[in-house]
Amino acid sequence: MSAFAGIELARRLERLEALSGARFVEARSRISPDLGAGWIEVAGAYATFDGAASPVTQTFGLGLFAEPTPADLDRIEAFFQERGAPVCHEVSPLAGVPLADSLSRRGYRPVEFTSVMYQPLSAPAQSSDPPNRRLRTRLMAEGEGELWSRVSARGWAEHPEWTQFLLDLGRVMASTDGSRCFFAHLDREPIATAVLTCHGGVAFFAGASTVPEARRQGAQRALLEARMSLAASQGCDLLMMCAEPGSASQRNAERQGFRIAYTRIKWQLAAT
Repeated sequence: MSAFAGIELARRLERLEALSGARFVEARSRISPDLGAGWIEVAGAYATFDGAASPVTQTFGLGLFAEPTPADLDRIEAFFQERGAPVCHEVSPLAGVPLADSLSRRGYRPVEFTSVMYQPLSAPAQSSDPPNRRLRTRLMAEGEGELWSRVSARGWAEHPEWTQFLLDLGRVMASTDGSRCFFAHLDREPIATAVLTCHGGVAFFAGASTVPEARRQGAQRALLEARMSLAASQGCDLLMMCAEPGSASQRNAERQGFRIAYTRIKWQLAAT
């Protein structure tokens, strides 16, 4: 398949992230059934609900697989509003100007930008020594979900107000079907985390977090290479990452060969 930026590439990338979101809310439903987490598919887009404040509560792929009708948008809006959640759509520019115009007319406004990045993977990644010989990477073992969530949350120590939320998010991520959670260790201490999800030949890299005292040791580079190697062994031909435009995460990805496919806009419906 072509790896040029275009509608076919966007469909592959967005479908994987949509499926990842659906699996995440299914895990949330198992862990916290009272929350009412769930998802629906409307006009090829996935609408996922994980609680009113969760970043997973939004749609993925809107306008890429079918042009949503006013009735489709009504149904999606009702799905979120009935659950007391904001209505958000993260939309690729490949969905076209008419969709953006339609959202604007319905009272949506842009609230966030995301760089969607990709890299062809045409051959198995070559193994190499990590930049720091004190580092090693490994997959999370059974029963280590709590440890993984704690290390992941510590990577955001600059925001102590987020700690409980991130611990909760990490516990669900560690229990999500199809997610392969990784650790990086410095000597014997776990210092960083990352996640790999594969579907349809695309590997989605997410969950990157490093504890503050162990940054600039090469942990995320080592985790990137470990995930590339596993993705290649799973038959993937395309890698995907998302990052805030201009962020350190985007720069690190570009250093490793990723390039920007497009910049998504998150649209949020104004409260009435």
